[in-house]
Amino acid sequence: MSVGASESARRAGDSWVEVLEVFVEVLSQSELDAAGEDFYDRLCGAVCRLAHMRRAVIFRYDSASRRVRAAGAHGLDREQFAGGHVTLESAPIPAQALRTDQVVEAVGDLRAQFPPEYGALFAEPVRLVCAPMFAADRAIGVILADRLLEEPPLDEAERHLLWTLGKAAALASMSRIVVTQAETSRQLQQRIDLAREIHDDVIQRLFGVSMALDGEGDLPAAARERCAVEAQQALGDLRIALQRPLGRAPRATQTTFADEVQRLAREHADLGLHLAPGEQADVPPALEPLAQSVLIEAVRNAAKHSQATRVEVRVRCRDGAFVVEVVNDGVRERPRKAGMGLRLAAFEALQSGGVLEFGEREPGSWQVRLVVPSDG
Repeated sequence: MSVGASESARRAGDSWVEVLEVFVEVLSQSELDAAGEDFYDRLCGAVCRLAHMRRAVIFRYDSASRRVRAAGAHGLDREQFAGGHVTLESAPIPAQALRTDQVVEAVGDLRAQFPPEYGALFAEPVRLVCAPMFAADRAIGVILADRLLEEPPLDEAERHLLWTLGKAAALASMSRIVVTQAETSRQLQQRIDLAREIHDDVIQRLFGVSMALDGEGDLPAAARERCAVEAQQALGDLRIALQRPLGRAPRATQTTFADEVQRLAREHADLGLHLAPGEQADVPPALEPLAQSVLIEAVRNAAKHSQATRVEVRVRCRDGAFVVEVVNDGVRERPRKAGMGLRLAAFEALQSGGVLEFGEREPGSWQVRLVVPSDG
């Protein structure tokens, strides 16, 4: 190998080491990011830093909302994308990048290449690149980044770097998915253990009491006393079991209940989501994660299981209790039972000493109601 070739190989090796170091740094920081909102912002920042881009945004499919959304951005405000709806049909450049698993470069006026609501982002002619986040035959999303028009086109090394960054970003995203799935599995095992403990320590005792009380004739005093002791012991065992964490604790958020109402109103414009007249979305800080979780699940339930055109949110603190109510119309003739999301939110409420109720309160109307003790 010549000296020049050797030096070129050394520089290439240093470049890939830098890529790995940056992504390790992003992943390690994500451990401290409880809400996860900044993870993809940092990925976009890493892409701009390594590939010398001006701005970048990551679009990925969000299984929770069942739509493509802007997961992170650098040099751009992520909120600019909150109200948009992106599909492969409305964005041909990302579609081509994912279909071919190659970096696509486009130059000039690109407003026609994206949904109309994003036209302002490309008001000036730019040099745009789109790197697919594609790994293990799974399309995770795309990285869109741009340079000024006067910048030179991508050379082969830069194109390969962006392609590699897309793979690394897909790997980083998949690692978070795996961690989330592992956490879900752990929570499920906790619930199984809880159910088994209640069955073994509570149900069996109550079954014995039921058998004794169901017998014929008068119950002797000693037997009545024994039944009372067994019932009290069963209640004590149940209380102890329910005092431990139930597996899913609401995560800390970096937003507010009021902001979530506005965000969900934009995302589900057809639902007519709004705060009730005169209501203020003042939530005690300690209850923000729980209140937001209940709100999100209630809106998701309305969108999925009804033909709602009006979703009203009510918030109040009264007599030492914090109350959130989400009421929607459009319930079908035979209302479906609430999904797993609301049932898990009910566990979260229990952990905070509260209760979550949900169901059809009057014909055609479904209500989700959270009540939690509060000092506020």
